[in-house]
Amino acid sequence: MKKLGESWELVIVDDGSKDRTAEILLQFAKKDKHIRPVIFARNFGHQIAVTAGMEYARGQAVILVDADLQDPPEVIPELIANWRDGYEVVYAVRRQRKGESFFKRATAAAFYRVINRITEVDIPLDTGDFRLMDRRVVDVLNQMPEHHRFLRGMSAWVGFRQVGVPYDRSPRFAGQTHYPLKSMLRLALTAITGFSFFPLQLATYIGFVSAGLALLGIAAVIVLRLSGNEAFLGQASTLIAVLFFGGVQLISLGTLGEYIGRVYDEARGRPLYIVRSGPDDVVRKKKRRD
Repeated sequence: MKKLGESWELVIVDDGSKDRTAEILLQFAKKDKHIRPVIFARNFGHQIAVTAGMEYARGQAVILVDADLQDPPEVIPELIANWRDGYEVVYAVRRQRKGESFFKRATAAAFYRVINRITEVDIPLDTGDFRLMDRRVVDVLNQMPEHHRFLRGMSAWVGFRQVGVPYDRSPRFAGQTHYPLKSMLRLALTAITGFSFFPLQLATYIGFVSAGLALLGIAAVIVLRLSGNEAFLGQASTLIAVLFFGGVQLISLGTLGEYIGRVYDEARGRPLYIVRSGPDDVVRKKKRRD
């Protein structure tokens, strides 16, 4: 960053860690004015942590990058060079994903292609949150109050001039991932429900197909009964039909419940996160000592 000839800051968000991360960050912040720690009161999740970083950032451009060094900081000058050329969003495109399992690579590739098919937002393929955004873009995103956030979709939705920069993703520098399959599925669900009505439409399509099958089944049973065929006598066929249509109804209700739950979260109006210690607290403590 010093080689770029720009003023800069490093906003580090501690998302409720249970080790000595917060203590170490505060020690670094006392020694280096560039470091501005934001310490959450508890774990609020990756997307909320990134949101807090954008809200605390003061620069004319903001770069999002994870702390595990899988997204190499060496790519940052190239992001900035494209920003200087007039692009407001410069996203990093994963050319290779070293150190990740075949399952994770395959599911991530499938997810981006599915989300592009079912939404009207053109979300770039094989990208994460590693990107540079101009201050105008950041200000727009900070005005979007939704709790269930998918920032790579939101930054694509706002528009502006955007360009991709390919890079090779590195293995984790240390430690184990805290983003298991459950969290990946939750993020995928947030992306789909936040940018597409396809699940609701799919429930309608399934309902029509099921109703059509039911009508055909009724006609078939009537014809067979009138012809004296005993194949459909008894309760087996009725039980199968009830179970099938009951399953369809429960799936449809579950889909509706996901959307209604998100509406409920937005209506409560709770804050996205709670900060236990912020950059200003570090400055105030230092002034008191001086």
